[in-house]
Amino acid sequence: MAETVSLVYDGDPAARRLDAWLATRLESISRSRVQALMDSGAVTCRGEPLAPRSRLKPGAEIAVALPDPVPAEPVPQDIPLDILYEDDFVIVVNKPAGMVVHPAPGHPDSTFVNALLFHCGGGLKGVGGVARPGIVHRLDMDTTGIIVAAKDEASLNSLAAQFQAHSTEKTYLAIVHGDIARASGSVSAPIGRHPADRKRMCANPPSGGKEAFTRWRTLRRLGRTTLLEVGILTGRTHQIRVHLSYSGMPIVGDPVYGNRGLDATIPGCPRRQMLHAARFSFDHPKTGRRMVFEAPPPEDFRRLAGHA
Repeated sequence: MAETVSLVYDGDPAARRLDAWLATRLESISRSRVQALMDSGAVTCRGEPLAPRSRLKPGAEIAVALPDPVPAEPVPQDIPLDILYEDDFVIVVNKPAGMVVHPAPGHPDSTFVNALLFHCGGGLKGVGGVARPGIVHRLDMDTTGIIVAAKDEASLNSLAAQFQAHSTEKTYLAIVHGDIARASGSVSAPIGRHPADRKRMCANPPSGGKEAFTRWRTLRRLGRTTLLEVGILTGRTHQIRVHLSYSGMPIVGDPVYGNRGLDATIPGCPRRQMLHAARFSFDHPKTGRRMVFEAPPPEDFRRLAGHA
């Protein structure tokens, strides 16, 4: 069962950073694990998330929410997959909304990895590690569309190298708030953890963040909203959602980076971000042939885009 551990900060001068101090007080939890807990917002003081370098006064009460343990290895589960392509080396799937890519705190099973392990009959075991077998890239839980997994170690390494070299091409569709007059645009702003909310990302964080570049073009103006085609040259966490919100074009239905007030003005607005990975191309890891895949958006997206 999940538990919350309460600690009183004693201002130990031997531990210059808060994460180091916590690692000495939490039994069997490493400093890197403490940092991961902080990144997820699980370490708080008076309800405010703490960062590794947060400064506290002696006597401050710290709450650490320890998540439910997850299995050391994901278990195969018979979950249907919308398979766009499959051979002995790769599998390309059209992911639905609500599916998490791999087990994590709060989502111990019913993930894409669990479904993949069942579908491949154990063939993925050990490919890329036990926790995320075959996984090269991720989509947010409520982002729909194309995701690719590798079925052997060589294919995984090939795809990972292509992502690193930015030779893959990913195109998304997004419905954003506003009647966007511009035909196209781009966003170049580093992305990092939000300084006040460790569960969120932000553009141009005080810590500097990591370089991120997004480009977009207008496909259809829908009145109060606009359908965009979006491409990314980097793959930062929540990149498209953060960059479009930063540019004054929040994605419709986005519960984290969107605008709930504007969402309320749209009849039938879904309770998820209207973001879909529509097109993905890469070089086949075995043959080298360029592979191009497309996936149609789900019904809720098509309805808002005027295609239902």
